[in-house]
Amino acid sequence: MSRWREDLSSASLQEVLESEAENRIWSKQLRRKSNDLVNSRLAKDISQADYLSIRSIVAKDADECRRRALILHSYLVSHSGPATRREN
Repeated sequence: MSRWREDLSSASLQEVLESEAENRIWSKQLRRKSNDLVNSRLAKDISQADYLSIRSIVAKDADECRRRALILHSYLVSHSGPATRREN
């Protein structure tokens, strides 16, 4: 994923929405990478050791992607007006 700002307080709504879209694209890429990795292992194209090594990296990236998604969602919820908040 491209640039990431931990502090969104000075970001415009458009910047936050763009970051959210980028994060969704990254999430999709990570899911595809994970699926390709599993398929490579099932086809015995890679060793178990290589699979575990790469899987660890993909899992860390997925955790970071989910963390960013939560931050972005929290920001959007806290900065939306009462009329635009979704009721859960």
